[in-house]
Amino acid sequence: MRSGSHILPLGVLTALLLSQVCSGIKWLALSHTPASRPVNQTQHCKLLPGMVSSQAQLCRSNLELMQTIIQAAREVKKTCQKTFADMRWNCSSIEIPLNATKYRPDLERGTREAAFVYALSAATISHTIAQACASGDLRICSCGPIPAEIPEPGYRWGGCADNLNYGIFMGSKFSDAPMKMKRSSSSANKLMQLHNSEVGRQALKEALVMKCKCHGVSGSCSIRTCWKGLQDLREIAMDLKSKYLSATKVVYRTMGTRKHLVPKDIDVRPLRENEMIYLHSSPDFCTKNEKLGSVGTQDRQCNKTSVGSDSCDLMCCGRGYNPYTELLVERCHCKYHWCCYVTCKKCERNVERYVCK
Repeated sequence: MRSGSHILPLGVLTALLLSQVCSGIKWLALSHTPASRPVNQTQHCKLLPGMVSSQAQLCRSNLELMQTIIQAAREVKKTCQKTFADMRWNCSSIEIPLNATKYRPDLERGTREAAFVYALSAATISHTIAQACASGDLRICSCGPIPAEIPEPGYRWGGCADNLNYGIFMGSKFSDAPMKMKRSSSSANKLMQLHNSEVGRQALKEALVMKCKCHGVSGSCSIRTCWKGLQDLREIAMDLKSKYLSATKVVYRTMGTRKHLVPKDIDVRPLRENEMIYLHSSPDFCTKNEKLGSVGTQDRQCNKTSVGSDSCDLMCCGRGYNPYTELLVERCHCKYHWCCYVTCKKCERNVERYVCK
């Protein structure tokens, strides 16, 4: 008797394919979830890719939250690649195909690149949830609390604050879940992942600032209504990029009766809670090396006039670059017509670009 064929759901198939992926960030595979796919019944959770069992349980008990978490996974990828667009390592390895069995080594090993992705992932999921509470997209939470401190004269608390407390609570519960499993990864990697996730959340807490709206006759701004809101995720990512550039290399060392991560070169102090850490040095990412997770910089666009990391000298690692001309079509000679529209002409101009040899 012939056995019937079985088609595995996307989530089950991806769970098998990603079983060897560094478990802490494989939930980013949720970014592959089609926008048209609903998540409003518990059985839908098994169709979602990249989740470990404890995350699937959180999905079943918090269905309304899942679309926000899926959006966070998309934001992590987009923000990481924008933040590192001017660097040799440009976060391209975060785009893992659904048929891949694992991430590239630059994210599987305990590198500073992995450190950044963990920190950004933790910050982004909490940021997205906190703002979804304030915007009304989530019915299970509301505005953040009114600050206890008394505002200055001319200021008053009002509006709807981003709910950072709830964002961090649910975000960490979901994103840290894989690292808290018994079989997640080596103890050193697990400690590194959890530490850098906390670095991301610490950066998020520091990004909660006072935002105000003016009120008064003829725009006099005699009174300001204020609330606590999070800075744009792009700004938080740039803060984390600074921590990435100054990250501390650590070793897993016995201290007393337990092993701890300690700075490799400075044994006299403990790690700071806002200090990004890594276990293994990274390659220079100049040339392609599959073993080390480097895709190289050949054919990457560079800036001939820059003196920063996107300069042709640094981006191309001294190999030189090739120029090419690109035709740009832009709106020009725009004219405002009363009332109320704008007409523009189209202008063409040639722009010289440069790509690494």
